[in-house]
This record gives sequence, C-alpha cells and structure tokens, in this order.
Amino acid sequence: MNFTKKSLQLYAVTDRAWTSRQTLLQQVESALKGGATCIQLREKSLNAEEFLQEAIEMKSLCHGYNVPLLINDNVEIALKSGADGVHVGQNDMNPIEVRKILGENSIIGVTAKTVEQALTAQQMGADYLGVGAVFATSTKTDTRQIDYNVFREICEAVKIPVVAIGGINKGNMSKLSGLGMDGFALVSAIFSADDIETECRELLALSEKILKK
Repeated sequence: MNFTKKSLQLYAVTDRAWTSRQTLLQQVESALKGGATCIQLREKSLNAEEFLQEAIEMKSLCHGYNVPLLINDNVEIALKSGADGVHVGQNDMNPIEVRKILGENSIIGVTAKTVEQALTAQQMGADYLGVGAVFATSTKTDTRQIDYNVFREICEAVKIPVVAIGGINKGNMSKLSGLGMDGFALVSAIFSADDIETECRELLALSEKILKK
C-alpha cells in the first residue's frame, strides 16, 4: 500500500458508539466513499477472534478504495490480519519492536504529546505522529488538551508527518490553520454524523483549504 503524508489528510478512527443505524463496516465504507484517506480500526471490547475477523474484512474494504488500514495498539491483530500498520501510544510497544514484528513496509504511527516524545518516536522509526488532544474530547476521558505552541514546536521539530487529533470537527478545524500538521484524525465528527459520506466529503474539502495555507 502506497503511503504518503496525503494518506493522513482525513484520518478516520472508528468507534462503535454510533453503530445503531449501520454496522461498523458500513460506516467505514460511507467514510471511504466520502474521501477518508486512512482508517484506524480501534476496538477495546471485542475478543481476539472477533477483532481479527473484523480486521480482515476491514482491510479488504479499505484496499478496495486504495486506502491504508491501521490497527490501534494491537500489533498481533495487525500482523495476523495483514493490515498496513499499527498506531501505538506511549505505553504500548515501541516502534523498534513493532517494526521487528510487522516488517519494514509496515506503517507505524505513535502518539506524542511533547517534543521529546516526538523526537524519540522519530528516532525509533515512526512513520507519523498523532498529536493531541487539540480540543477537548469525550472519546478519551484521560486525555488533556495540548497547548498550540507545543503542537507547533512538535511539527517544527520532526521530519515525519504530524496528524492532529482530539475533538476536531467542521466548526473548529480552521482554528488549527498554520500550526504545521499534515492531516486531521477524527472520531465522533465522522461516525456520529447522520450522513457519514457527506460529512467526510465536506471535511476533506475543508482540510484541503487549511493545509494549503
């Protein structure tokens, strides 16, 4: 799977909280139709067998749109499903160990909240960084909002792409203009929408305007 910083422009992170009207697979397909450029499959409650089956189906769907699938935290599921990579946090397996397991062609994202964490992740071989929360978010209750100056310093300090995450939606995305990120990761702004495809199309158009500035 070809991976560039453009792959991170509209990065959709799944959440089962809004699957009452559609299955998660249907929701993701709607996001892909709307222009989502990367999908991260995040599951906290499925057992290993269900998670693996879902990851295999999700990979097939994403590859049909030529979009990479990353798995949140779970390196084993990423390996067994043939996903394109994994996103890990500061308390998860480090990028060097992940690379040993998944191989040289895997995509590895790392969460960073400080310049030191960002530089360490880059040195260890991370392909991109997820930095935030840039706004208050209800998706993760243990996440603190990052100072914009720190966010900008991280973007300036590293050579790898940076994705902004945390509470981003159409109403506040433009506030991040000029900070230096390469893309936006969204959860509820996409998957809680009544019309996910249309929402993604509008978010993608807005992100293009912001990233050109």
